[in-house]
Amino acid sequence: MPHTANPQLIEDLVAANHILVNEGVLDGFGHISVRHDKDPSRFLIARSMAPGLVTAADIVAVDLDGVVHDAQGRHTYVERFIHSEIYRAQPGVMSVIHSHSASVVPFSVSNTRLRPICHMSGFLGATTPVFEIRYSAGESSDLLIRNQALGKALADLLGTSAVALMRGHGSVAVGRSIQQSVFRAIYTESNARLQSQAMQLGEVNYMTPGEAQATSDMVDEHLERPWQIWKQEAADKIAR
Repeated sequence: MPHTANPQLIEDLVAANHILVNEGVLDGFGHISVRHDKDPSRFLIARSMAPGLVTAADIVAVDLDGVVHDAQGRHTYVERFIHSEIYRAQPGVMSVIHSHSASVVPFSVSNTRLRPICHMSGFLGATTPVFEIRYSAGESSDLLIRNQALGKALADLLGTSAVALMRGHGSVAVGRSIQQSVFRAIYTESNARLQSQAMQLGEVNYMTPGEAQATSDMVDEHLERPWQIWKQEAADKIAR
């Protein structure tokens, strides 16, 4: 019998779906997962549906081969291999988010790299890697991570980075908790907007690698603060 996940973990996963929609990172598409707290060879994710409508009853378990384990026989997202292969490659990763946030996409298709300009986005590091799916799938793919091979290629490109962009598609953000991955996804979108604005004003003074690391470490000590307000705002919106 499979182990039952902690109800609080499922509650946080549901809240994260709603937060990411409310903060403009997800819309009808995109997804977030969390590694199963009782079985690290599985992760939890919603069935294939709009993230803003996810409830605890919609959560299914998936193993690291991308096989869904659900008593009701439900399916999850086609791109579940983003999650399975990152979890396989990085045992320390506990949550994965894939989004199509609009401000990020231009940095995936241009020669301008996404770099941290704000102390809240130091987790981006010196530069953010960009996944070019053509190297793995040729020039006629639909850009989706549809299988284990493509998931592994993306996981290899991500490496130990917090975020990777996906050319013409979106991005992936990871964290050691749901709270950290949500923070990173939201502030990746924020940094992309700010960087685009700053570039219009002239030469940009980017953070140094040392500043990026120091600010990232600082923010990690305070993740619960934004998490609670984001959670409350998302809940209030649903209640209205």
